[in-house]
Amino acid sequence: EVQLVESGGGLVQAGGSLRLSCSASGFTSGDYAIAWFRHVPGKEREGVSSISIADGSTHYIDSVKGRFTISSDSAKNTVYLQMNRLKPEDTSVYYCAAGADTAEAMGVVYLLGNVYWGRGTQVTVSS
Repeated sequence: EVQLVESGGGLVQAGGSLRLSCSASGFTSGDYAIAWFRHVPGKEREGVSSISIADGSTHYIDSVKGRFTISSDSAKNTVYLQMNRLKPEDTSVYYCAAGADTAEAMGVVYLLGNVYWGRGTQVTVSS
């Protein structure tokens, strides 16, 4: 059974930094992808960034390019999202998700295949 557990959310002032972690278990091979999504009530959920565990390729939406960095530690089965220069509009619940692969098209980051979700972690950026 695939399980994803997020941690690292919290409250930070604008311009500050946070690092989210996603601990993954239950995968039988390294042929999968992890993505971070965020969702604010009343808005559509959006994929923020993703990484292919198989080949290390990454994707970002335009609004976080240059500020967020996604990385993976295979030994720990953990994916990180380093978020720098945070803005109030980054405030959201951030979810870790896993799928068979990932892609980006027309500014949208998404996962392919069956998607598994974590429970989310709140990120609040004060102005």
